[in-house]
Amino acid sequence: MSSSIVAAIILGYFVVLIIVSLFTSRKADTTTFFTANRQSPWYLVAFGMIGASLSGVTFISVPGEVGNTQFAYFQVVLGYLLGYFVVAKVLLPLYYKLDLITIYTYLENRFGRNSYKTGSFFFLLSRTIGSSFRLFLVAMVLQLAIFNDWGISFEVSVLLTIVLIWIYTFRGGIKTIVWTDTLQTLMMLVAVVFTIVIILKDMNLGIMELPQVVKDSGYSQMFFWEGNSKINFFKQFFSGAFITIVMTGLDQDMMQKNLTCRNLQESQKNMLWFSITLVFANLLFLSLGALLYVFAEQNAVTLPQAAEVDKLYPFLALNHFNDATAILFMLGITAAAYSSADSALTALTTTFCVDFMNFSGKTEKEKKKLRLIVHAGFSVLLFFVIVVFEKLNNDSLINSLFTAAGFTYGPLLGLFSFGLLTKFQIKDKWVPIVCVMAPIVSYILNSNSKEWFGGFEFGFSILIVNGLLTFIGLLAISKR
Repeated sequence: MSSSIVAAIILGYFVVLIIVSLFTSRKADTTTFFTANRQSPWYLVAFGMIGASLSGVTFISVPGEVGNTQFAYFQVVLGYLLGYFVVAKVLLPLYYKLDLITIYTYLENRFGRNSYKTGSFFFLLSRTIGSSFRLFLVAMVLQLAIFNDWGISFEVSVLLTIVLIWIYTFRGGIKTIVWTDTLQTLMMLVAVVFTIVIILKDMNLGIMELPQVVKDSGYSQMFFWEGNSKINFFKQFFSGAFITIVMTGLDQDMMQKNLTCRNLQESQKNMLWFSITLVFANLLFLSLGALLYVFAEQNAVTLPQAAEVDKLYPFLALNHFNDATAILFMLGITAAAYSSADSALTALTTTFCVDFMNFSGKTEKEKKKLRLIVHAGFSVLLFFVIVVFEKLNNDSLINSLFTAAGFTYGPLLGLFSFGLLTKFQIKDKWVPIVCVMAPIVSYILNSNSKEWFGGFEFGFSILIVNGLLTFIGLLAISKR
């Protein structure tokens, strides 16, 4: 398919997003940017959060990872349900009770200013890394589909990607995100369903035969019980639960959407339906992965190397499927990546403004000017992080994302769990040291686990270890 056609499709898609932003940002002020005036319908938030949670990582990396670990990722997905229950029943009531704009304000109320700033800092670090991973995906695909043919460098394609996000989010903020996420989620799910249908048709099969094809593929093993393996069921399940707690419940990006609902009850209802739907959506992506490998085997297609599984879906969609599938793929990956990245940019701006810039003490004109500067500043930061990651990445992105999350979200898990599970006060000035040391010790343990623990691998469960070390450190500096 011509790169010019792909470019025209992507441009048309962004025109639609910009039109949506123009409608949603009318009469928008700083409150609208941060909270959408707490008037978002719960069902709209729930549907849009599916796209933000799945993101480009799920769209590309989960199908590709099937070739390495089969359906092992579904063990993590099952753990998500437990995590979402904790978020709905423990964290959301707390946030609504305190009427928070940024959720890290809780840490100041509970422990003190140093804890508050430390929590905010680790969110900024975590979300910057995570958003860069996600945006890297769409930039990589755009590079393959468009910019290589035009002789444009990867750095320019990344810059274009971020500029487009800035254009449709800088005015309406989270209010615009709630609506654009809904559109993007719809595009992503339509893309994957129709891709499955088209592939099955090419193989002379019907949609009802998909379960049998997956079962016979040799890629459908879902549960793994080997104790030392990093994909052991219990490691994956409980890692999934804690990943959800930290990457949703302790993440300003995801909670900012929930806190735009009218009240706690609607926000909890949103969380319930969102979590159930997300399980089936992930199962759909895993099935797509098995189908892609079956298609490649039947057609003797030489696939990318095992270390480059993120390229499987784009490689087949752009080179071996028909034009309709290629178009659907481009729309799907664009929608998936941007549904996560746009809200992340808004959340980063919100957190930095409220938690670090004394935002509440400024006039509306001063707030708007500062917000625009911070918004642009984080856009530049994302650009540089993505370019660096492109030079360093050599692993499946889903593994890279969750490994990074284990080290950067661990201190947040430790801080919030200590605050909720104990009544101890702590020596607030020592909190930054504890929260820096815990990831360092976790990294050392993770790097040497095979040698030190008889072949044992932590996998995604390093997040739990990191949070536990933070918890122990806080206990050590607590006031008896």
